Formats: sequence, C-alpha cells, structure tokens
Amino acid sequence: MVPELTRPSRRVLDPLDPVSEVLFGLITRRTKRLGVLASIVAAILPMLSFHRGALSQDKEFADVSAAGLSPPQTSVEEGPTWSLSAFAYAYLVYGDRDFLQPTITADRDWLHLEARYNYEDLDTASGWVGWNLGGGESLTWSFAPMLGVVFGHTTGVAPGYKGSLGYWKLELYSEGEYLVDTADASDSFFYNWSEFTISPVDWFRIGLVTQRTRAYETDRDVQRGLLIGFSYEFVSISACLFNIDEGKPTVALGIGVSF
Repeated sequence: MVPELTRPSRRVLDPLDPVSEVLFGLITRRTKRLGVLASIVAAILPMLSFHRGALSQDKEFADVSAAGLSPPQTSVEEGPTWSLSAFAYAYLVYGDRDFLQPTITADRDWLHLEARYNYEDLDTASGWVGWNLGGGESLTWSFAPMLGVVFGHTTGVAPGYKGSLGYWKLELYSEGEYLVDTADASDSFFYNWSEFTISPVDWFRIGLVTQRTRAYETDRDVQRGLLIGFSYEFVSISACLFNIDEGKPTVALGIGVSF
C-alpha cells in the first residue's frame, strides 16, 4: 500500500503573530517603495525625452552654423499699414476774416481718406474717399482720384484729385476739385492748389504756389505767391505769401505731422 503523500500545509499569517506582523510590514513597505519608484520614473521619462529632443535640435543648429548657413527662420507676412497725417494752415487775410484750415488724411494701400474744414468755404466741412496710384523710379508720380461730400455753410458733392510728379530735387504737386453746389448750381466752382518746388536738401524746399478759392474774397481769380518749407522727422512747417505785387497780400502759415 502506497503511503499517502501529505502536502505541506501553507502557513496563514496571523496579524497577531509577531513574525507575521514583521513579514506583513516588509511586504507593505516594499510595495509602497515600488509605487513611489514607478511614479518617479513616470515623471522623469517625459523630461528625458524633451531633453533629448532639445539636444538633437541644438545639434542640428550647430551643424547648420558650422556649414556657414543660417538656421531656418519662420517669416511672418505683415499686411498693409496705415499712414496718417494732419496739416493746418492759418490764413492771415488783409481786410477780411482770418481763419484756420485743417486737413486730415489716412492712407492704407490703395485707400485714401481725407477730411477738410474751411477749404471750400468758411464754416464748411468735406469728407473724401479716393484711390491711390503711383510708380516710377527716376521720375516718380502719384495720382489719387477722389469723390467728396461737402456740408455746412455750403453743401454739395465734388469730384476731385491729388497728384504729383517728382524728378531729381524738383516736385510738381497739385490738388483740385469741382464743387457742384446742390443749393445753387450757379455757385459751383473749381478749386485748385498747386506747387512747384525744389529741395536742395531733404529738410528744405522753396518754390512757387498758386491757389483758386472762394474761402475768402480776393481781387484775383488765381492767386500766386512764394512758398518756403522746412521738415524734421515727422514734423513739417511752411509759409506762403500770396499776391506779393499787390498792396493786400495774404499770408498762409502751415504746420503738420505725419506718421
């Protein structure tokens, strides 16, 4: 008869047994340490991957620099920007009312916007929209057809223009409009301001100026005079003396900023 093999019995850990308590504490602490170690490894691995990627990128930049090449750069395309200007003429009129004539412009790419006051008539304002055109190298040119609305003491609509030609140190500038008076068609009128100047240096110009206006009373249909101007950075000043050969000259002093 084959003796029956007896399987050794598994010892059950009794929490009250001192030996069992020691073994249970060791197992628990070992498990906690493994969990902490796993957390530390999980936190370090992404850092190592990022550091490895940075070292690889630095190595690529170093290789490009060693080859005498510039590292690739990301170009950001900027759209058209606004250019603004404000200019005002103080008119000192002999035997008539003195007045201030301000003009504000805003340009962005092809768009031209403009506002005037006391230009077509005293106590009268006008708003304009136009299209900027231009070109040339040695001979430069610009032209902006415009359409305006006039309101105040005088009301109406006005097609107009602004344009210039430049060559060497010479410049021809002209602006004009034909005001269609909606209150009285017989008061419709063509206004014009033109300059022909030379600039010996960038900050100084001198030349001739003419104007045709109804903003104040004058004996001449077209007034003519001398112009002198100075500029520094974004500030410009000018002075015009009309009808010098008469005993009733008109002085126009101007100052403006552009940015």
